[in-house]
Amino acid sequence: MSENRLAREKSPYLLQHAHNPVDWYPWGEEAFEKARLEDKPIFLSVGYSTCHWCHVMERESFENPAIAEAMNQHFVPVKVDREERPDVDRIYMLFVQASTGGGGWPMSVWLTPDLVPFYGGTYFPPVDAGGRPGFLTVLGRIAEAWSSGRQRIRESGAKALDQLREYVEPGRRSGALGEEVLDAGFRAFRKMFDLAHGGFETAPKFPRPVTLNFLLAYWRRTRNQEALDMALATLRGMARGGMRDHLGGGFHRYSVDERWFLPHFEKMLYDQAQLASAYLDAFRISGDNALAEVARGILEYVLRDMTSAQGAFYSAEDADSLVGTASGSKVGEGAFYVWTRDEIIAALGEPLGELFARHYGAEAGGNVRHDFHGEFLSKNILYEAVPIGDADRAAIDEARARLLEARSKRPRPHLDDKILTGWNGLMISAFAKAAHVLGDTAYLNAARRTAEFIWNSMYAPGSGVLMRRYRDGEAAIPGFLDDYVSFAQSLADLHEVTGEPGYLEKAILLTDSFIQRFEDGNSGGFYATEENSDDLVLRIKDDYDGAEPSANSLAAILLLRMARFTCREDYQRAADRTLAAFVGRLVDAPHALPQMLVACIRALEQPRNVCEDPRTRATLTGDVAGFDGISK
Repeated sequence: MSENRLAREKSPYLLQHAHNPVDWYPWGEEAFEKARLEDKPIFLSVGYSTCHWCHVMERESFENPAIAEAMNQHFVPVKVDREERPDVDRIYMLFVQASTGGGGWPMSVWLTPDLVPFYGGTYFPPVDAGGRPGFLTVLGRIAEAWSSGRQRIRESGAKALDQLREYVEPGRRSGALGEEVLDAGFRAFRKMFDLAHGGFETAPKFPRPVTLNFLLAYWRRTRNQEALDMALATLRGMARGGMRDHLGGGFHRYSVDERWFLPHFEKMLYDQAQLASAYLDAFRISGDNALAEVARGILEYVLRDMTSAQGAFYSAEDADSLVGTASGSKVGEGAFYVWTRDEIIAALGEPLGELFARHYGAEAGGNVRHDFHGEFLSKNILYEAVPIGDADRAAIDEARARLLEARSKRPRPHLDDKILTGWNGLMISAFAKAAHVLGDTAYLNAARRTAEFIWNSMYAPGSGVLMRRYRDGEAAIPGFLDDYVSFAQSLADLHEVTGEPGYLEKAILLTDSFIQRFEDGNSGGFYATEENSDDLVLRIKDDYDGAEPSANSLAAILLLRMARFTCREDYQRAADRTLAAFVGRLVDAPHALPQMLVACIRALEQPRNVCEDPRTRATLTGDVAGFDGISK
């Protein structure tokens, strides 16, 4: 099978499409020039290598010769890995959300040759069905519209872009951030809270650890028991449910249902990092050893299955894997993780198999009642159906180990083995916290090793440039704000845990660099990208704390810490400017910025014009070493 241009790329996602009949281009000047010279629209497809529906659209459409011919004839097809280029993804996702009311991946957007979006969506089925136009129909309609009215399309796209620009550059509002904003955030989450199962959404239900970070910080400040109870109920509900991998550790991406039972099976590094940290904090407050064991399970999973030979952490594992059928094998979502009851009994024997099946809810006909994929209806998703007593705990541990060994012989899901600086920073922080909270030097060694790799392989001391992605011996793509901030934060965490000044010195270099490269000197806060990003039609300040914390929220927290560590007033002023830049959003929608609310709490608690010697271990700020003296 012939290759297209994506065969020269390093991204696992782009390489997955290197043999499509589509004449794909990577995002870059070669594609843009072709679009300008031939006056063709760009078809932009954005996804990532462990995305289930991205795989579906590839099989249905991008491997279809007729669809590929239409794409190649009328458009310049461009593929983007959203994890390599979150800047590109954010711009066009904002357009899709604004124009359709929703978003997701794969994302499909049509652009003018000047990179201005004019039509978009997410997954398109290949042919018309159920009153919904198929992808081939959409391609034909857009090609005809461009041929007959491209000037009108350009004008419409330019107007939409102006509206997006107004949205991402709101006017700055004055006001002080105080207890009222924090209380409003708490009330918002209390209203959203699921009393039955924990969490703050209906189905599908995402973990969103930033919410838990706020509730735990809010409890520490106010001793509001309800805030702590909501956080603990959510963490315990997730730990019991099928969204947790009870054999191998770690958590799947989200729960399809409201009770944390039926997962979407991909595993993301940023989820593991944030959830490990949240479970450690909850253990530190509650003293509940079960929460510490969940954190250990996450960390051991990452060390076992997500760590490179150099010590850095891989990005994700797929939801899909191969499963045998009567006619051969096929790709099935979650096939690696689900079991029949007979498989459990055969692997464990009696009576251990019966004990395990009872504890984890495995039934003879399968425990999945409603499955929109139709793939699990005879299988069992492991979840804690009934509690076990202390007398059975050792037997259950033995059973888990034996089933994990049996599972290891199955075809594994695809591993996205690229190394992303920002996500590695989050994971380093989690390991540093675990080393302190759990007293395990193996976790500290893991954090040290990863930090050393990132610094030596992805940072250029001469230019001060931090790269975003490393894969197959190549560091590439100048880092974005989240890369600088997350890695600097992890170095500050290592300094806090070890007391070693070298980590602080490196954190200072990165902090100075991201202030210089990304700060909005007029209105405060930080842009996600540098000013000289010529391939972007918008420069965005991220403020939404979603699956990952906003880099602006992390920057505000880090700057407050660095001001305390170094006695530098410029760090304090930058933190103040950042918080002031988001007053309007915090007042209007505090639930959208829970990690920024954590920054507000830190700002309210930090003495003004006072800093302490960072060598004094008693003055640790709470990010790693504890909530200002609250211990286990």
